[in-house]
This record gives sequence, structure tokens and C-alpha cells, in this order.
Amino acid sequence: MTFPKLMHTALDATDVRGLAEFYRELLGVRYRPGDETPQEGEDWLVLVDADGKRVLAFQWVPQLARPDWPAHEVPKQMHLDFHVPTREGLEEHRRRAEELGATVLLDRTADDEEPLYVLADPAGHPFCLLVGNP
Repeated sequence: MTFPKLMHTALDATDVRGLAEFYRELLGVRYRPGDETPQEGEDWLVLVDADGKRVLAFQWVPQLARPDWPAHEVPKQMHLDFHVPTREGLEEHRRRAEELGATVLLDRTADDEEPLYVLADPAGHPFCLLVGNP
């Protein structure tokens, strides 16, 4: 039996290009061929890795309530986890994420087993940067 495989994860955004740019810069990926040049009325963009494999997609929505994690009045519903190999890499990528517009929601770098940061991307979607095994 052949099972379905994850093609990509799609994130809602009121600014599709802006959120795609955030993750393109953060992750060092590129646009799917045809998505590179901004177009009026963009409602769907896809980012791919160096091999052309889909990584993330972005879908336009007219409004988006920012999750208020760690509270649960506006739940996050999902989040992304990104692995980095070292504590030094963790700090480097946290700084880069903040420079790109992310906000730190939780600093759990004192955890010896799995140091991590929980951040919110510019649209408010929580994501983690952590030192651990992929």
C-alpha cells in the first residue's frame, strides 16, 4: 500500500508575499518557479527547497486573528518546529528571525535536554527553533 505523503504545510496570511518572504529568508529556500515575481491579487505562493521539494505554502485570507499563545482564547491550532544543530545556531537563528520580524514568545534555552525558543512570525503564527534531532 502506498500512503499519502505530506506535500507542504500551508499557512493563512493577510499578506501572502510578506509572510512568504519572512520564511524564504529565515529558511534559505526559494519560490516555486513562477512564484518569484510579485503579482497583483496573489492568493497562493509556494516555497521549495534546493531540490525543488515543496516546503511551505501561503494562502490569502481576508482576516486572521493572531493566536494569543500561551493563552488559549485565540488558539494557535498548529505550529512549525525548526531544528538547528547547536546552541550557537539557535541564538544566531533567533536573532535572524527577530530581524526579519518575528517576536519571541517563550525562551526555554535553559532546558539542557531540548533548548528552544517559541516565536511568532509576522502574521502571528507560532513556531519553534530548537536544538534537537530532526
